[in-house]
Amino acid sequence: MHIEPGIVQGAKIVLSYGTAAISFGFAAKFALDNIKKSGILPFVVKSLITTMLVFVFFEVFPHHAIGVSEVHLILGSTLFLIFGIAPTAFGLAFGLLIQGLFFAQFDLPQYGMNVTTLLMPLFAMSYVSSRIIPKNIAYKDIKYFDALKLSTMYQGGIVTWVAFWALYGQGFAVENLTSVLSFGAAYMSVIILEPLIDLAVLAGAKTLNSLKSSAYVEARLYNTGK
Repeated sequence: MHIEPGIVQGAKIVLSYGTAAISFGFAAKFALDNIKKSGILPFVVKSLITTMLVFVFFEVFPHHAIGVSEVHLILGSTLFLIFGIAPTAFGLAFGLLIQGLFFAQFDLPQYGMNVTTLLMPLFAMSYVSSRIIPKNIAYKDIKYFDALKLSTMYQGGIVTWVAFWALYGQGFAVENLTSVLSFGAAYMSVIILEPLIDLAVLAGAKTLNSLKSSAYVEARLYNTGK
């Protein structure tokens, strides 16, 4: 979902600074809530873990430029289910930043767009999860179709934001529309794989009962909602 350089240029890129600021504002709120519940050390540790994982997802896992952006296996819903909303948000933001600073400096001007594209769908997915996953179900026990809904929400949100930036920057010319559609079609194929990864990771979590009372994973992973 790295927006290709040059898609949004000049004064138009200022909008991305505003959307990024709003995204960081939401992330900060969720972080404060998380720190109040479990303390600052667990939050920092979880954020460091998610940051390292996101860096691996972006830099090490296969990724291909298609149309107006790149197709990545981000596993946002997986990180959300295991570590929670705030550590996942910080992991996505800092993992993306580290990649840009040390390995893809050409992506830094697009950082505001890219971080917005990652975080806003995450927040939307978090809201949807509270509506579709019953409170008497721990995350480790969710079914495939619930995992599919979360993945669809997240990946669909990413495609929507990428399309917005592309159309905002380059307009509705046929060539641009074709690039947007080709990216969207390729990216949504990730939906087939991500729920299976979610369930595999959650199945592994079921065998680690020692983590049930740990502050270093999302509390809802092993416990029902209140």
